[in-house]
Amino acid sequence: MDHVSFPYRASAHLSVLHVIAESGSWEKYGIEVEYDRHISSTESHKGITSGGVDFVGGNHVSPYGHVARGSDWMYLGQTINVVKHRLCVRPDSEISGLSDLRETKIGTRGSHPALNDWLFLKQNGLDVDRDDIEIINQLNIPKGEMDAVPGQEGANRMEKWQWVQSGEVDATLLTPPKSLQAEAAGMKIIEIEPLPMIHFTTLSTSRKFVEGHPELVERFLKGLLEGIAFFKREPEKTKKIIKQRHTSEGQMDDAAVDIVYGELAEALEPKLYPTMAAIENVYQEALRQDPEAARINPLSVWDLHYIKKLDDSGFVDALYE
Repeated sequence: MDHVSFPYRASAHLSVLHVIAESGSWEKYGIEVEYDRHISSTESHKGITSGGVDFVGGNHVSPYGHVARGSDWMYLGQTINVVKHRLCVRPDSEISGLSDLRETKIGTRGSHPALNDWLFLKQNGLDVDRDDIEIINQLNIPKGEMDAVPGQEGANRMEKWQWVQSGEVDATLLTPPKSLQAEAAGMKIIEIEPLPMIHFTTLSTSRKFVEGHPELVERFLKGLLEGIAFFKREPEKTKKIIKQRHTSEGQMDDAAVDIVYGELAEALEPKLYPTMAAIENVYQEALRQDPEAARINPLSVWDLHYIKKLDDSGFVDALYE
């Protein structure tokens, strides 16, 4: 049994990773995957470079600048290409849609989520740089960095919707199950358009690792693809795993699990291809975070021939027959 190190960048990824692991798909291909471990952006780059980490589940923004400076970081595939968020406001708020957000305060948390909020609002006519809106981050993240100031990662653990509830901010953007928790607490949840985005688990590694372990990479990808097929084709078994194992975002009841499962099952890419809209949007965030990212073509970070080979062989189609 080969051991693979595959830490995640955000605990929300575990809603799918637990299912893939428990489906037995990686084990079927002779791989023991260490996936239930968080890693920072800085640690990701160090681990991929040193070889201490085989794959990283995420790190969507910073690699473009790092590749411009000589890193051999590469993306092999993408699980989800869209952020299906909701607008959360207080129940007595006069805000009923995005057009009502002008001159309000939006609460966010983290680096990539904050960039997502910036881009989504800008694309909807609300530009932070024109002072149309104010985005306030619960974490202190230095300009140009993806990680919070050391010691601040666990700061202000108030849920974003509770921040809205307290009146410190006027609104926030949430995804299930957080949006469901907010709604259960009496907050007003407003449906909005999704954002095309490289989101959730991205298969990140180094060219050096792939070239040195091509057979292991193929088995790892086969296990992941087969686990996603299990997720989509075995809803009852999958929902049971999610309810029992995915508690990092709070314990979910059956109704919440149904909603989370439905959204993930629809959004998961069966063949792990990224969309051009998602790449374009995440690259805009990379440019804002690190201007040196402009030195490269965003597609140069993606090497999809490994999943294309599996696709052309009929491997994925056979999983859904």
